[in-house]
Amino acid sequence: MEIPKSILFIIGVAGTLFSIALATPGTATFYTNYVPSTCYGNTRQGTIIAVASDPLWNNGAICGKTFNVTCTGPTNPVPHPCTGKSIVVKIVDHCPGCGGTLDLSKEAFSTIANPVAGVIKNDYVQ
Repeated sequence: MEIPKSILFIIGVAGTLFSIALATPGTATFYTNYVPSTCYGNTRQGTIIAVASDPLWNNGAICGKTFNVTCTGPTNPVPHPCTGKSIVVKIVDHCPGCGGTLDLSKEAFSTIANPVAGVIKNDYVQ
């Protein structure tokens, strides 16, 4: 028995809406010095990485976790900073007192937003 395409479409739309509903709003900045890191010392973890702020840190339990991050808008006068893309980043460090919820590598930030913006609004899902 074949499943009708309309049912598959509805399931796909519902799944997308469900994942959007679970996203947590925050802000993101970027950084450029990737080693050493609190989680991995001097071992490089690539360039699609992020640093967790105090509310996410949880005594390091977040090390190695991945987050899907999407730019949702500006926090300053830079108009339309978002590229419309999302990116999955790995948490490699802690940033006490950071200006954003997540501090993304410049490469990750540049994938989802114009770096000239410096700080953006974002949604993230673990």
